[in-house]
Amino acid sequence: MAQKITQRIIKNLDAPERGSKIVWDSELKGFGVRITAAGAVTFFLNYRAHGRQRRYKLGHAPEWTPDAARAEAARLKPRIDSEGYDPLAEKQRARGEPTFRDLEKEYLERHYSAEASANSKRNDRQMLDGVILPRLGGLRVKAINSRDIEKIHHDLKETPYRANRVLALLSSMFEEARAWKWATENPARGVARYEEHRRERWLQDEELGRLHAALDKYQDQRAANAIRLIALTGSRKSEVLKATWDEIDLERGVWTKPSHHTKQHKREHIPLSAAALQLLRGMKPKNATAGPIFPGRDGKAARVSLRKPWTQVCKAAGLATALIVKGKRRKEVTKWKPTLRIHDLRHTFASHLVSKGTSLQIVGKLIGHTQMSTTMRYAHLADGALRDATNTFGDIFNAGAATTTQATTGSQAVASRKGAPARKRAVGE
Repeated sequence: MAQKITQRIIKNLDAPERGSKIVWDSELKGFGVRITAAGAVTFFLNYRAHGRQRRYKLGHAPEWTPDAARAEAARLKPRIDSEGYDPLAEKQRARGEPTFRDLEKEYLERHYSAEASANSKRNDRQMLDGVILPRLGGLRVKAINSRDIEKIHHDLKETPYRANRVLALLSSMFEEARAWKWATENPARGVARYEEHRRERWLQDEELGRLHAALDKYQDQRAANAIRLIALTGSRKSEVLKATWDEIDLERGVWTKPSHHTKQHKREHIPLSAAALQLLRGMKPKNATAGPIFPGRDGKAARVSLRKPWTQVCKAAGLATALIVKGKRRKEVTKWKPTLRIHDLRHTFASHLVSKGTSLQIVGKLIGHTQMSTTMRYAHLADGALRDATNTFGDIFNAGAATTTQATTGSQAVASRKGAPARKRAVGE
């Protein structure tokens, strides 16, 4: 017998010994509640679609109340009756749609080219595992909206650079999802980026001296030479570590970087300084024509990291700070964190050249910038060279003024001696 399903009815439902028991609602046709032998209570809606009887689960009690379940059933029935809408088929289709975790796996497999840097892959992996997947992993790709993306971005506002990198990764992933027809729009588009204050850190002369001394004393001179070459050429770390002997022409003093080693994917011909050539000549094995300049432990493949050497060298040079952290067995241990990145050697190279008067165009070519706007970050450092130039003329101008003043003063003194009336003698002189 049908009766209006209320909260009191739900509380008084008795679980059957086996199977399940159904109570139909007297006010809304097809709406009912079922209780199983285990005591699970489920609200549902029965309907017909394409000539077949269907049962659509609305939700479980107590998460759903009878009134909320009835309201949802009442919302669906007009569409079912007039449009032939089948909510159960829609739910089944949704279950087969890819989730964000599916997108993550596909993206990592198909997005990166063979030339993509290991750093890019590692950074993306860290952002996915640490920030994105815990929030979006289980959601269907089509169900993720701009509000979900804005929330993630907002929660990272204290670290604007990282927040923007996460947003950029999400945008790239959803563009791929659109191309694969997994999504109809990119919810990361239109989310405003945070303003970033670009980090400008470069070593002063005294700091360079300390770094030089620390490198001389470091036990692993292969690693020290890699750091020296980064500093002497302003090259990226990856370019130096991937460099091979056949790229270096010691006679002409030129390093030809292949396109698959450069960030811009363009071949670059870089002139080497006398100091860089001296370093490379001292390192080159006899009769070496190929192979990595900085081999790894096996002696064949190129070295992939300078993290540990860089930390130790910076510590010895007084360019690192001590951090107290929890180690094994919760004991406090001291770790050292460099106050500058190894990439800042590139900034140091460019900054010193610009401050000494080298044009931005030449500096841009030396460090492999294809856009002048990228090199313009160093423009303010040219003030020193410009000031030296203006001071040069200032010295000339002041010297000329001093000469004129001396000449004028001298002629006035002569005129005074020649034309001045004789002073009267005072009484007693």
